[in-house]
Amino acid sequence: MRIYHNPRCSKSRQALALLEDSGASPEIVEYLKTPPTLADLQTLHAALGGDVRAMIRFKEDEAKALGIKPGDERPDAEWLQILADTPRLLERPIVIANDQARIGRPPEQVLELLNRP
Repeated sequence: MRIYHNPRCSKSRQALALLEDSGASPEIVEYLKTPPTLADLQTLHAALGGDVRAMIRFKEDEAKALGIKPGDERPDAEWLQILADTPRLLERPIVIANDQARIGRPPEQVLELLNRP
């Protein structure tokens, strides 16, 4: 189990605490210090399923500077490259375990990954 974590984010801290309180010991990746690679992001997207835009924080100043909006139509590969180039835009927290992932908004969603095959 791995959590893409920002210790300055309350939701990220809450999700990590929930996992630890449940007995999990996730690998903590502070993605602003150690940005995920494009391959990491592709794996996360595959594990999350759904629209790649769910992984993006569109309210960040960097998104505004890039001129990107949730309604923009782009190939998934382009969105993932934007995330690779601008890791601050990655939604947080994201927890991945056993090829499944959840975005921790609300934080309790990450608990769905516990005891999954």
